[in-house]
Amino acid sequence: MEDDRRVGDLVRELVHRLHNNNSSSPSLSNSNSNPNPNPSNVKYATRILSSRMTPSITADEAAMAHSIKNQLVKQGKLSDALTFADLYSKFASKTGHGSVNNKWAVLYLLKVISEDRRSNHKLQSDSSYSGGLPRLFESETNGNHARVTKDSSRFSQLGQNLDHDGSNDDMVSNDNVNGLRNSNSAKLKNGGVLLVSKDPENMRDMAYREFSVIVKEENDVSEEVLVRDVLYACQGIDGKYVKFDENVDGYLLPDSIRVPKPTRIMIRKLCELGWLFRKVKGYVTESMDKFHDEDVGTVAQAFCAALQDELSEYYKLLAVLQSQSMNPIPLVSENASSGNYLSLRRLSVWFAEPMVKMRLMALLVDGCKALKGGAMAGAIHMHAQHGDPLLHDFMKRLLRRVCSPLFEMVRSWVLEGELEDIFSEFFVLGQSVKAESLWREGYRLHSAMLPSFISPSLARRILRTGKSINFLRVCCGDRSWADAATEAAAATGLTTRRGGLGYGETDALESLVTEAAKRIDKHLMDVVYNRYRFKEHCLAIKRYLLLGQGDFVQYLMDIVGPELSEPANTISSFKLAGLLESAIRSSNAQYDDPDILDRLRVKMMPHNTGDRGWDVFSLDYDARIPLNTVFTESVMAKYLRIFNFLWKLRRVEHALIGAWKTMKPNLITSHFFTKLPKAIKFRLILTSRKCQVLWNEMSHFLTNLQYYIMFEVLEVSWANFSDEMEAAKDLDDLLAAHDKYLYSIVEKSLLGERSEALYKTLFMLFDLILRFRSHADRLYEGIYEFQARTMEDKTDLPKNSKTKTADSDPWLSEGRKAITQRAGEFLRNTGQDIDAVSKEYSSLFRGFISELPVQQHIDMKFLMFRLDFTEFYSSAS
Repeated sequence: MEDDRRVGDLVRELVHRLHNNNSSSPSLSNSNSNPNPNPSNVKYATRILSSRMTPSITADEAAMAHSIKNQLVKQGKLSDALTFADLYSKFASKTGHGSVNNKWAVLYLLKVISEDRRSNHKLQSDSSYSGGLPRLFESETNGNHARVTKDSSRFSQLGQNLDHDGSNDDMVSNDNVNGLRNSNSAKLKNGGVLLVSKDPENMRDMAYREFSVIVKEENDVSEEVLVRDVLYACQGIDGKYVKFDENVDGYLLPDSIRVPKPTRIMIRKLCELGWLFRKVKGYVTESMDKFHDEDVGTVAQAFCAALQDELSEYYKLLAVLQSQSMNPIPLVSENASSGNYLSLRRLSVWFAEPMVKMRLMALLVDGCKALKGGAMAGAIHMHAQHGDPLLHDFMKRLLRRVCSPLFEMVRSWVLEGELEDIFSEFFVLGQSVKAESLWREGYRLHSAMLPSFISPSLARRILRTGKSINFLRVCCGDRSWADAATEAAAATGLTTRRGGLGYGETDALESLVTEAAKRIDKHLMDVVYNRYRFKEHCLAIKRYLLLGQGDFVQYLMDIVGPELSEPANTISSFKLAGLLESAIRSSNAQYDDPDILDRLRVKMMPHNTGDRGWDVFSLDYDARIPLNTVFTESVMAKYLRIFNFLWKLRRVEHALIGAWKTMKPNLITSHFFTKLPKAIKFRLILTSRKCQVLWNEMSHFLTNLQYYIMFEVLEVSWANFSDEMEAAKDLDDLLAAHDKYLYSIVEKSLLGERSEALYKTLFMLFDLILRFRSHADRLYEGIYEFQARTMEDKTDLPKNSKTKTADSDPWLSEGRKAITQRAGEFLRNTGQDIDAVSKEYSSLFRGFISELPVQQHIDMKFLMFRLDFTEFYSSAS
């Protein structure tokens, strides 16, 4: 009671001082010197001070004191500013009983009063100034005391009408209010006192009630009903008024329902969430219906499960909003802002985050309808590259569910070699092939199913690691690869169980694949090199199929030569196999590993009419599993082609050596020709010299060509292949090294497609050399026979035996002259044949040399240098 009495005394003192300070004449001041002011003014001031009217600025005591001090400084009142600062420090430091609690309000009141007193020349039509505090007194510019008195009496009358705290609010008519407004406006124009016609809070309530009546008259449907319909629409259900329209593909409020246009627009925007929900829910339902038909892959199933989880959270939100929508919406007032109700505007705030998520889910549904497996995961991953943290976290959570089956496939493939992909969703495709084709054709990358968060290089390592496990298990019969897989998982801190990997752990995945590939590939290379002796078999192929074992090849050529000179259809492959065994036992090949020798076999190629054994004979090497992964049928066909070329080269060399054996003894027996007629003697020497010169040219060509093939091609390629074999880290590297080795031999040996013309020329030269061998054999056979007949003619024989011999031998029956004539004709024909071979050989050889510089391989230039190091053929051409 004492505090209330003290507050009342302070209010009366404040009104009294305000009234006296606003007096403009001494008479007015004397008339109001009574310390008890007008009770109506005191009561009105008490209402103002006890009302809920608050300014629109933040309550900051220090800022308000600083603002007042700055204002005094700007006005040039430095002493007043210092005085205010001293008083404020004392005022702020006073606490406890009898102190002012709301110090900021006191400072704000003083500032408003100061501004009100300075702006008496401004006229305002509003009931508030600088934050809503009414001005009780306004000094007149003409100092008319009567007008102030009149206004004060009118103010007192208004205070009596408002004595019962708004109990007569409903009795105030609009005409009285309008009349009061008009009269107040007229006074303000003349600088009179601004009067407040009604308590601000009650006046606001009355206006809100009037507004609610207007709203009900303008709307056929209340906002509560519309909110419930919107909530139904967001669940894909038609409401009482808001229903789905197939024509516009969206939820609409019929035009027959009268609502304001902003309300209609807001409903349309809010119902977008329902349209998105229908799309997402329809996709989930449609996909789940196909689960039983096995038309939906595991990644799509995981995607549907993730969407269903998000929809469950969405249902929870709708349940909360549905409970709030049952509360009535109060009138718009200051107290209504914290009420537990749901309006369309509040609903738009609630739907902000679900709308963003639902739009993203609908976008994902549209983009993933025709996709599956890794392609679907990659398409969803592209939407995760977003700067919004909300969407980024949402997509990361979604992708972890979606990619779980895919990462499980990777784990199973890398650590176990199992391809668990019944829906063809994995980026590794497997197919049923023979064991020898398992590595090359059994598995391949399916680029369409490769997700974008797995790089192509990582995908190739994943493919190779699984292939290595299957190759060890199927082709090598090895089971110790499981230890290497377990060590790889332990090295990366993972386990071999399911669920160890997930989306967002690409570094862990790459580390696991790298460790597994390193260990499993190393184990595979150890098995291939040590258990199956890959290097020894490659060396055996080089020695026997590429004719690197010289003594074996020479002996084989000698013993099978007579047999291969027969027609191809008369040769027995069993007999040739026996001759092969004899060649092995008669050479250093007998000391090789029996397993290697057992794989060496004779192979007769398909032959045509007129082919000889030389044309169809070849050697073959039986590369069994797993070596046939490297030595496939196509690879062995290339080896066979190289063998045929080298065998033809050796055959031509063997033919020239045979011709030399035939020609050399005639140098010793040349003294027999001293007694021949000069014409025959000259022609014989000339023809024999032509053979010797042509033989030297051919021998020079074959010797240098064979040196080039054996050393520049075979040995260099083998040295490079050996180095690459040592450096190979996996089977792919080994296959690539072997293919490079074989390609190098084919290209350098003139067997490639780019050297086809040169290859044909080379084989024509070989055929000419074989023709020369036949002419040389025929020449020296004739010389031997002529020598024999000459020696026989010199012997004195009995007549009876002479007659017998003459009857049996036409040479002797014709006489010495006839023998000489026939010998001259034979030598002349043979010389012409040799001249023809020589000319054709020279022409072909020059063409062959001229084509060597234009070959792309640089080693061909070295071959040309060896063949024409004196530039004899270049200068002649």
